[in-house]
Amino acid sequence: MKKAVILFLTFITIPILAVAQSVNNVDYISPIHNDVAAIQKDGKWGFINKEGQQIINFRTDLVTTNTEDGDYPMFNNDRCPIVAVKDGISYFGFIDKSGNTIIEPQFLNSTDFKDGIAIALKVNKKVIAKNTALDKDIVNYRYFEVLIDIQGKITYYLNQDGVNIVLDKDFLIAVPQITSKRISEDLYAVKNKKNLWNIIKIKE
Repeated sequence: MKKAVILFLTFITIPILAVAQSVNNVDYISPIHNDVAAIQKDGKWGFINKEGQQIINFRTDLVTTNTEDGDYPMFNNDRCPIVAVKDGISYFGFIDKSGNTIIEPQFLNSTDFKDGIAIALKVNKKVIAKNTALDKDIVNYRYFEVLIDIQGKITYYLNQDGVNIVLDKDFLIAVPQITSKRISEDLYAVKNKKNLWNIIKIKE
């Protein structure tokens, strides 16, 4: 009988010990948002869930969001922005709560998601001529303010003309700013060439 009791207690204790987990010595922990909290350690960021389990390891590519509680990475619609630097230029994408990259870094800037939509700066490349002496294409880069869904698909171009840009780290020193803003569920305010606002209603 005593042996049976010991075995019973062992089976109870092992699962409890297996799920017990600690995250120690972190420098910062954010409030819970979208069921997770950001944690910082040694300049890197990760995430824990509501049970205190670390679901995303510490990494250096998570983008912080400015909030009343401070600057830290956060998930919205189960998406958190990341940044990758290529040839000195920052490109933004998104991961899910497993840490998998769902939207590859490709945008020059992006807002957080809200109701499954984010505003992003999409770069288009157009070959306008060819330098025959150097055997190189002469290209023109323009970025457009677009709406994207949580898979990264472009659903709408907020500005049709785009903005010319020199895609070189010596010219593109800062991240270009997003000027459009969401007013309501399907209304967006978009700045025009006169620096005035156009109101656009997005139709499904």
